[in-house]
Amino acid sequence: MTAPEYSPLGKHTVYANRYDPSLLFPIPRQTKRDDIDVHQPLPFHGVDIWNAYELSWLDMHGKPTAAVAEFHIPATSPNIIESKSFKLYLNGFAQEPVANAAALSALLQQDLSRAAGAPVMVYIREPRAAKHVFADLEGELIDSLSVKIDDYGPPKADYLHISTASDSVEETLVSDLLRSNCPVTGQPDWGSVQITYRGPAIDREGLLRYLVSFRLHNEFHEQCVERIFVDVMKRCTPEQLSVYARYTRRGGLDINPFRSTGRSLPVNVRGARQ
Repeated sequence: MTAPEYSPLGKHTVYANRYDPSLLFPIPRQTKRDDIDVHQPLPFHGVDIWNAYELSWLDMHGKPTAAVAEFHIPATSPNIIESKSFKLYLNGFAQEPVANAAALSALLQQDLSRAAGAPVMVYIREPRAAKHVFADLEGELIDSLSVKIDDYGPPKADYLHISTASDSVEETLVSDLLRSNCPVTGQPDWGSVQITYRGPAIDREGLLRYLVSFRLHNEFHEQCVERIFVDVMKRCTPEQLSVYARYTRRGGLDINPFRSTGRSLPVNVRGARQ
């Protein structure tokens, strides 16, 4: 049986074609934070930056309007929003009449803030007016290190350690080899990660082994970044630390979590794979 209907792929999903905020599915952050011993006050500041490339609605004359949107969900929010539910919610506007982009932005902010449990910032732009910064994450790429690896999960913080050079450094290390899996669908999440720190030099081979050990791990994007932040802090004791991951999009959405000891926010750059 080689006909498409007999394949395990592309099983039917019901897509709402009208506005329905009940589609949003919040997931408490604290459950996974308990696993990595993160409690209040949080040991980091941060934000989850979402980009939506498949946003459309009808104007009051029935003509479709297309836009791109950017959402900032604070790391202090009690909930994350499950990405497929986010996608289905946004798709529900495809046949929904909305007065203008400002009205849509207000509605999105209301619903997403309610689901996240904290104020969510919403930015809607016309596709040709959206000035995304196209640039790979800055820093020294560690992926070319000659390292033998045979461990692909679960993540092992034991790989992280300080280099034999005891001098304090200030540097940014980058890897494009981050991969984990969605705990809901099992689909792979591909990303790049940037680690900026000041403190004792981190052993780069150990860091690379550690990042690769996420490869078969089931955890949401936001949870992976918080795990990386906590593990690096515990094992390598930097004075300052920022962890920024840029994941490739799925269903018209990409998710880009940032966690830092500082309060500054990252630039919403788009890498080559995004």
